[in-house]
Amino acid sequence: MKPEVRDSINTHLTLELNAWYSYYAMALWFDRIDLPGFASFMKRQAAEELAHGERFIDHLLERDQVPVLPALDKPRTDYDTPREAVQVVLESEQTVSQSIRDLYALAEKQNDQAARIMLEWFINEQVEEENMARALLGRLRIAGETGAGLLLLDQELAGGNVPGAEHAEDGA
Repeated sequence: MKPEVRDSINTHLTLELNAWYSYYAMALWFDRIDLPGFASFMKRQAAEELAHGERFIDHLLERDQVPVLPALDKPRTDYDTPREAVQVVLESEQTVSQSIRDLYALAEKQNDQAARIMLEWFINEQVEEENMARALLGRLRIAGETGAGLLLLDQELAGGNVPGAEHAEDGA
C-alpha cells in the first residue's frame, strides 16, 4: 500500500469514529427528551459507524499497515428539534460519502485494487445511509415534531422500522 493511500484511510477513519461518537451523543439527547425509539435508532447507527471504522482498521492491518486512532471531536449534545438532529446525520453521511469517493479516486490513481474493492462496499453503503437520513427527514416533515405523529414515528423506530431502509440488503 502506498503511503498516500494509507494516510488517507487513516484520515477517513476520523470521520467514521467522529460519526460514531456524535450519533451516540445524539442517542443520549433523544433519551433525555423522551424519544426512546429515536434513541435506540441512533444507538444502532452509532454501532454501525463504529463497525465501519473497524472495517477500515482491519483493511490496514490486513495489509501490514499501522492504523492511527484519531483524537475525537467533542460531540454536540443538544438540539432544538428532532429534525435538526436528523439533518446533522444527513450532513455527516454526505461528508463521509464524499470522503469515500475521494479515497476511491485516490486508490484508482494509485492502482490499489485491494483498496478499491473494499471501498466499493462503502460506496454502496453510503447510498443507503444517505437515503435513510433523507427518508427520516421526510417522515419528520409529515409527522411533525410534536404530538401523535412524532410519537408514532418514535414507535416505528423503536420497532426497528427505519424509513428508507426497506430496500437495504445488509446493514452491516
